Amino acid sequence: MSEAIEQAEKQPESVKKSRRVLLSSLFLMVLVAAAGVFGYEYFYGRFYEDTEDAYVDGDRVQIGSQISGTVVRINVDDGDYVEQGQVLVELDPSDKTIALEKAKADLATAVRQVRGLFASVDNYRAQVKTRKLQLQQARSDFNRRRKLGLAGALSEEAMSHSRDALGEAENALTSAQQQLNSTLALVEGTTVATHPSVQTATAALQQAYINHARTHLVAPVSGYVAMRNVQPGSRIEPGQPLMAVVPLNQLWISANFKETQMSKMQIGQSVDVVADLYGDEVHYQGRIESLGVGTGGAFSLLPAQNASGNWIKIVQRVPVRIGLKSDELQQHPLRMGMSTQVQVDLRLQDGEVLATTPHRQARYTTDVYEHLLQEADLLAAQLIRDNSADLHPAAEVTQAQ
Repeated sequence: MSEAIEQAEKQPESVKKSRRVLLSSLFLMVLVAAAGVFGYEYFYGRFYEDTEDAYVDGDRVQIGSQISGTVVRINVDDGDYVEQGQVLVELDPSDKTIALEKAKADLATAVRQVRGLFASVDNYRAQVKTRKLQLQQARSDFNRRRKLGLAGALSEEAMSHSRDALGEAENALTSAQQQLNSTLALVEGTTVATHPSVQTATAALQQAYINHARTHLVAPVSGYVAMRNVQPGSRIEPGQPLMAVVPLNQLWISANFKETQMSKMQIGQSVDVVADLYGDEVHYQGRIESLGVGTGGAFSLLPAQNASGNWIKIVQRVPVRIGLKSDELQQHPLRMGMSTQVQVDLRLQDGEVLATTPHRQARYTTDVYEHLLQEADLLAAQLIRDNSADLHPAAEVTQAQ
């Protein structure tokens, strides 16, 4: 009986002891976990910010026509790779060809008319020279006959005829001089090529040539075709979007960080990017190119109206543009709109939050349209030369006949 009592008294002591051991172990585990969290945050976590609200973005180069026309041929489809300058869509060139031929004829006519003006100048100069000689002869005759008339050796009627001849010679010289001056005013200080009439016709030819060239819609950049919405036979207008070309080697990441994560972010900080497409097997090394100048809600179509009694504070997100390396994109291609996870390394703190100097050079350029005006200039110069040359001998014989 006494042994049972002793065992009952000893049992609570063992339970208490095991409970103390359990609580001590639990406290020790919590302490170790807290120390681990503190150590991670102090030695690693505070130097990085990450988000999963990040998506692949890029340029969508819209392809549209600068002239109206009817589509007769489509050379590409969605997903096709195109090189810069490659013809994508062709329009019916009939009316543009007619306009170009008319512009050529107008320029040739203008050149020949200006050549006629220069020839008229030479003709009027010769006439002025002849009229001066005639006036000199008439004045000499009048002076000689006046002396004879004073001596009584010449009749009054002969003197009157001599006086009339002198007046007619003076009027003829004045008329020729005026014709010369009016013609000189049309050509003085110019050449055939620089004459206003020829320049006007040249400008019309350039416009007609460029409009004719625009019947072939070319790719301004190299990339992949997307969003094709044009069909053969469609009537299109200037500015109407027909398709898009996406250069997949120039993609970037649009990451949306909470405003509470932005305090230490700066332009130029390195970023580790993991795409859901490849998982942890592929890491892209990016760099912050710019920090948004406003939250996503500030630039939305319908911005939030917070001046109301039902206002609730919501943490806003700021877009951050992260540039990617083209060689990594070439090795592991991405698509626009894909989800990614980004982690920003905040240890670099010698950058800028906002750009302070203007960017002087163009960020994006294309030269596929530069040759059009050059080719039009060459065509105009050739037409001017062809129509400024002397007439063929056979033509001169025909003209003489």
